[in-house]
Amino acid sequence: MNSGPANLEKALPGFEDIKRYWDPTRKCIVAKLLPGEIYVTKHAEVLTTVLGSCISACIWDSVMGVGGMNHFMLPLKEMVSDHDTWQDADYLHRYGNWAMEFLINEVLKNGGSKKNLKVKIFGGGKIMSSLTDVGEGNIQFAMEYLQNENLPLIAHDVGGPWPRKVMFFPDSGRAKIRKLQELNNDTIQRRESQYLNNITVQQTQTADIELF
Repeated sequence: MNSGPANLEKALPGFEDIKRYWDPTRKCIVAKLLPGEIYVTKHAEVLTTVLGSCISACIWDSVMGVGGMNHFMLPLKEMVSDHDTWQDADYLHRYGNWAMEFLINEVLKNGGSKKNLKVKIFGGGKIMSSLTDVGEGNIQFAMEYLQNENLPLIAHDVGGPWPRKVMFFPDSGRAKIRKLQELNNDTIQRRESQYLNNITVQQTQTADIELF
């Protein structure tokens, strides 16, 4: 449950499960995204997340002031059968192609126009040294997706060996990035490794089900 002023704006339909809280310092609502989550708003909210190898696209309509953010773990998930439509959104949205399409559609559904959309891309760091460079694959996917969809990339901060904390203001398109040069623990690496493992397990289970 949100705390703060009595007139705190409600989340748009479909985004009620995203963690939101009142920030007394900034005097606004902050929506905090985890991997696989997407959030869109028409209000003067701040969207924030912490990225390791994951990517967040911040997309907004520069005229209408509606925008949002995604947070995806891997580039592509192909739909191989109708079974995919039954899977949890949290699972599918960990893939870039699903996360980008859903975010754009929700911005348009809530008053945005594709001709006014602008994009900023963040993340894709190489923080899991024991794995292939997941971050680089995410960066390549994001850039190619924007080019194919003719969406203007206004700014980006990607790659490198560090995680990032991102704060995005969708009503204006402003973003703040803090590179976490030193970590006291491996929380981000462990979290992303766990999400990656969960995705692999679900892919295997899906393949088994699709044999019927």
